[in-house]
Formats: sequence, C-alpha cells, structure tokens
Amino acid sequence: MPVARVLTDNAADTVRGIGMVALAYMVLSIGDAAAKWAVLGAGVAWAMLWRGVFGAMAVGAVTAWGGRTGGWRRVIPVRWKMVFARAALSSFTSTSWYLSWRHMKLADTYALGFTAPLIMTLLAIPMLGERIRWRRILSTLVGFSGVLVMLRPGGDLWNPALPLLMTGIFTMAVTRIMARQLSLTETPECQAFWLMVSHAAAGVVLLFMFPLGDIGGTTVWLALAFLGISSGLAHCVFTLAYGLAPVSALAPYEYTMLIWGGAAGFVVFGEVPSVTTLVGAAIVAAAGLYNLHRERVRGRTERLG
Repeated sequence: MPVARVLTDNAADTVRGIGMVALAYMVLSIGDAAAKWAVLGAGVAWAMLWRGVFGAMAVGAVTAWGGRTGGWRRVIPVRWKMVFARAALSSFTSTSWYLSWRHMKLADTYALGFTAPLIMTLLAIPMLGERIRWRRILSTLVGFSGVLVMLRPGGDLWNPALPLLMTGIFTMAVTRIMARQLSLTETPECQAFWLMVSHAAAGVVLLFMFPLGDIGGTTVWLALAFLGISSGLAHCVFTLAYGLAPVSALAPYEYTMLIWGGAAGFVVFGEVPSVTTLVGAAIVAAAGLYNLHRERVRGRTERLG
C-alpha cells in the first residue's frame, strides 16, 4: 500500500511540476487531434472504448515492468471511491469534448477550455486550502481577460454544443483538483489506469446510445492506438505533476494546449484559429509565463534564506 504523503508548496517542486504538466499537456493536445480523427471516422463511442483499452494496457505495462517499487500493485487504489469518482468524471469530460468536436474546431474548444484554470484556481481555496498570493491572483485575472477576448460572446463559438462542453469543462476543473487530493495516497499509475478503464467502460455504454456504423480503416486504428497509449502515459505524468505543485501554479499551463492543439488542428484538419483566439491566447500565455517567473524568484529567495 502506498505511503501517505504530504502536499508541498515549495519552489523547487513547483517548477518540476510545471515542467511535467507542460509536457503532459503537449502530449494530450496532440492526442486530441488523433481523437478527433477517430471520432469523425468511427464515432465517439468507438474512440472512448479503444482510448481506454489501449491506455490501460500502456499504463499497466509500464507499471508492471517499469522497475518501480510495488510493481503492478501500484494501480491498486487506497481511496477507491474517490479514484473511481474522478475516473467517471474524466470520462464525462472526454465525452463532452468528443461530441463537441463534431461541430467545433480544436482551437475553439481549447479557447472555451481556458475557463478551467480560473475555476481550478478558485476551487483550490475551499477544496485544498491553498493560499493564493496576490501575484497569482493578478495573473489569473489577466488570464481571464484573455479568455473573454477568445470567447467573444455572441460570436462563432456560441453553438448548440456549447452547454455540454462548458459542463465538461467544469467537471474537468474538478478532476484537476481531485488529482492533487488523491496524490496524498494514490500513485500516478493508479489514477491513470482507472481513468483509462473508466473510458473503456464509458465507450461500451455509449455504444448503446450511438450504435457503431464503421470501425474505421487503418488510419483510424493507428489514431486510436496513439490516442490510448499517449493518453495513458501522459496522465501518469500529469497526476505526478499535480502531486508536486499547487493547482494555482499549474492551472495557467492549460493554456499551452492551444499552441499544440491549434498546430495539430491546422496540420491534420486545416483548421485556422481566429485572430481573437490568437490574441486571447497571447494574453493568457503571458500570464502563465509570469507565474513561472514568480516561482523561480520565490525559489531563489527560499535558497538564500
């Protein structure tokens, strides 16, 4: 059984967490392009099912043969109710995004998803008891102004898929908080493994709602394999990052997904983000980089005395 650990808020761990979460977001956003390809080719249910199957296999293999203490036992939950609740909420989040991609560009859904870091920063106060320093508050407000620029109320982003996507974004913010809470007792492999299992189960349920018409060709299966394996491993890194650093420090790096996802959307689907999306992204990216700068300054201060 994993030994319970203590959540930290020191500069060294925070910078490590930022690096890990930035890597995880890059992999996840590229995987989203594969997910959209699979969704358009074979449907939401098929994408959810095989993302879960391939992802669980990848996490299980790395856990069993990765050489870390405990081996496969690292996927056994301690707080199983909370682990399964987070996994179920994550499956709902993925479903809401996948359904929205049938009508929206990747970059546009990321623009809407940029409300999640603000929600996370606020939820971290009651759910985690985190202290939000005034500079983080200011950078969060600046980032929110960039989100407003991208959202453009009344613009192209407002369509029938919006309510479902926004609900999914809220649950995504909650699962980010839960990842840090669970890091006290659960291994990254445990959280990632059961999240992938939940996706597979959700895919089976969705098959009854969205009957499978086409299993897709070779490219769809390659996309599903890449999606599952990359998602499983990225979620291991992601949950490790949230065990190292406060939510308020990591939340702004959600914004980097627009860079990678926007590029993937352009290369794969020929999608071009609007000018307002790019302007808003520049604002929130600047806010996130400022947060990283402040953590490095705090680290130097702590080391000096």
